[in-house]
Amino acid sequence: MGILVLDGGLASELERRGCDLDSNLWSAAILDRQPDAIRDVHRAYLDAGADCIASSSYQASVPGFRAAGFAIDKSEALYRLSIRLPYEARDAFCTARGIASDSLRAPLVATSIGPYGAYLADGSEYRGNYQVSSDELRRFHAERLELAIDELKQLTDHPLLAFETIPSLHEAVLLTELLADHSDVQAWISFSCATPDATSEGQPIAECLSALDDAGLAAIGVNCSAPDLMPAAIRGFAAGNTAVIAYPNSGETYDARQKRWSGVGDLEQAHGDFEDWALAGATVLGGCCRTTPEWIATLVAWRTSRGTATSSP
Repeated sequence: MGILVLDGGLASELERRGCDLDSNLWSAAILDRQPDAIRDVHRAYLDAGADCIASSSYQASVPGFRAAGFAIDKSEALYRLSIRLPYEARDAFCTARGIASDSLRAPLVATSIGPYGAYLADGSEYRGNYQVSSDELRRFHAERLELAIDELKQLTDHPLLAFETIPSLHEAVLLTELLADHSDVQAWISFSCATPDATSEGQPIAECLSALDDAGLAAIGVNCSAPDLMPAAIRGFAAGNTAVIAYPNSGETYDARQKRWSGVGDLEQAHGDFEDWALAGATVLGGCCRTTPEWIATLVAWRTSRGTATSSP
């Protein structure tokens, strides 16, 4: 079966290139100061061979921008910009390669929709248990989703959303309920996992699969979790009928208070793990925080050596 390759870390790549992300907005802060830097990172992943790039909207939201001091109109404009930038990078890439942007050969663009914990900017996307009402959680996601889809309808006939680093089944189910009002929009859901068989909040992967396998998702899986958790987590999700997606971080630990990563990553070991992840059942692979365009290029080279074609979510 073919393997679709995603891009890698965006915020950590911006930081590696000298951008200052010391803000509750994280990578979203760069939208106002250095949007070209974001576009350049998108292009770097396309040049590395990624089949799909994700927007910088993970931590972006109108409430988040408002809390940072932006006016309502500017907040909405910055959020919409985060959604447009990867399409601009994709179109420029296609023009350079002589590919029609609306052809099947063109790379995909996914609009990142992070969890409520990303808005809180306290690391709770790796814990869950937000201590917020279901009504508030639904309102937050509904307003952001409506704005995202409104912008996407101006850019593509085939919107694709990435609900990613979701720490809890409750939040994931809520997102699928909101998505049900938009039958022409595809989405994947990927969880942050603290153990090989459970979400960061503690729900078993088997329970998540049971609740979401018939939700019409393009894919389901795990992201921004350590590489050594991948094989078992992938096997858990592969027990269902939905395509499985997996894109680990470097294996380091994020300190939300200091806003930095610590510990030792094991990305070099992960180079030998691509085959294990595919054999476990993943058909969509990529990287998350602290992975780089060079690492994605290695993933693309592995797929080429394996002799498998590009897949689709």
